[in-house]
Amino acid sequence: MKNKETKYSLSAIIILSVLVIITIVLYVFSDKIYGANSVFNKTISANLFVNKIYSKIPSLFKSIQIITISWLILWVSRAFLNRLLAKSNRGKTIVKLINNLLKYTIVIIAIFMVLGAWGVNTTALLASAGLISLIIVLGAQSLISDILAGMFIVFEDEFRVGDIVIIDGWRGTVDEIGIRATKVIDWQGNVKIVNNSEISTIINQSKELSVTTCVVAIDYRESIPKVELIIKNNLEKIKADIPEIVEGPYYKGVDSLGDSSVNLLFVATVKEADYYAAQRALNREIKIIFDENGINIPFPQVTVSYAEEENVTVTKKEERQASEFNAEQRTVSKNMENTNI
Repeated sequence: MKNKETKYSLSAIIILSVLVIITIVLYVFSDKIYGANSVFNKTISANLFVNKIYSKIPSLFKSIQIITISWLILWVSRAFLNRLLAKSNRGKTIVKLINNLLKYTIVIIAIFMVLGAWGVNTTALLASAGLISLIIVLGAQSLISDILAGMFIVFEDEFRVGDIVIIDGWRGTVDEIGIRATKVIDWQGNVKIVNNSEISTIINQSKELSVTTCVVAIDYRESIPKVELIIKNNLEKIKADIPEIVEGPYYKGVDSLGDSSVNLLFVATVKEADYYAAQRALNREIKIIFDENGINIPFPQVTVSYAEEENVTVTKKEERQASEFNAEQRTVSKNMENTNI
């Protein structure tokens, strides 16, 4: 993909360079091409059609000059804006919006100039454009709504290019905020294009750090205090092994008592882009630690026979340490509380 983009960029630069050279040559010889004594003002054939085509060659040259200069202005403007503003997600969002506005403005101006170069009365065309504009305004209210909504999105900083958002149940990364529509790409590369005015509710998951959770089941025969002490001794190791974690991980305690297991809850704060990667890594590290310490994670099962109890000895000191650790974890992770955890 990157090689294709590089190849495209090189091709664009080569084409632009050729057009610039042609434009400079045309400017140098402008008197001979466009002047009163231009060679193109002479008759070269008895055929009127041939002479007519021959006399329009200067118009073609002017069109090339207009297109080249317009393209050059657009290219320089984009490069300048990217260098000046595109240092953050908000800057990239503003740059893309301004680039879209510039593109449409420059293209419209270039079209009128090219038409003028071919002898079209652009003054009359502009005068009639007033009536046409009125008709367009009446018939394109949704387009105007899209443009205004896009401007409000950008300047009120509702979301930016690069943010992870959920729009109408679609979760993805904002790729572009245009003057008419917003493009969101999901993790599979699918692109959702939604008109700006149709974005009524949106969940921006990149504004704040996200809380990822991990629920691990242990056997009913395991000693909770013993397990909590093992967790206490390994939390720092888990954090060191998972660089995506910003805060935590924290042990929240016994989340639920399942049919065949005691379910323990762990939480950690991460950037939304790292949410699933951190969750998978947290599951892995806890499984490894439990395996190393002989803590059984049961398979889903229905007990049909009596399991012989194992005598697990826990000292009063260990019970006290486990209780203190449990209380401490509830306190330090208080800011992660919500109705879903």
